[in-house]
Amino acid sequence: MWAKERHQRILSMLDANRQVSANDLAGILDVSRETVRRDLLDLEEIGKVARVHGGAVLPEARTESPFRQRMTTQIRAKSEIAKKALSLIQPGQTIMVDAGSTTAVFARELVKLPSVSVITNSLDIATTLQADGREVILLGGRIAIDVPATVGELTLSEIRRFEVELCFSAPVALHPEKGSYFYDLREAEVSRAMAMQAVRSVVLADHTKLGATSRVHSWDIEMTGTLVTNRAAPKALLDQFQHVGIKVV
Repeated sequence: MWAKERHQRILSMLDANRQVSANDLAGILDVSRETVRRDLLDLEEIGKVARVHGGAVLPEARTESPFRQRMTTQIRAKSEIAKKALSLIQPGQTIMVDAGSTTAVFARELVKLPSVSVITNSLDIATTLQADGREVILLGGRIAIDVPATVGELTLSEIRRFEVELCFSAPVALHPEKGSYFYDLREAEVSRAMAMQAVRSVVLADHTKLGATSRVHSWDIEMTGTLVTNRAAPKALLDQFQHVGIKVV
């Protein structure tokens, strides 16, 4: 049995039982425990399973820690992503940027492009860019409790008044088949609305967010034009994104 077939059998068993043991897999697949170990490592690398002692379980849905805490995690990766994302923007363009810890770091790099106009629902991003003296449009709406950003129907209606070349989004998870996810419904709605108004949508996501899902689906994978990630992202997972037509930076 080829590795791809074994992987499909393992995932089918997990869908049915939520967990599998390495011993059971070795017997059912008629392979050694070492082969099972390699298969589970491969599946874990692309986010399909979570290995536990003696076997594997389905990965838990991605949850989200408080915003200020997220601002202090994966800083190196977020900085790498932010710098690479600048290369996608042309002088004179108008872009939309949603609220998130990765996009907040991205805003610090945006100050290097003075001729770009920015529309955002993030108070942090608007403050960072306004201090640089550029044109910034801060979308109105209700201010969220955790994330310093505007959300709600007023924010969504204002987004629909604009058409832009690019939107930049920082979801909590991006899956190569299911698309982008957020933990908060209102953040997911804002991100989707921005993507609908942009010619091309760009996702900024470090390797820890790839191949996973979370509580609220935002947009289908087909709406993602470009993924900007860091070098730690598994090649096998990046190949999956490229296979569905996403440009990977």
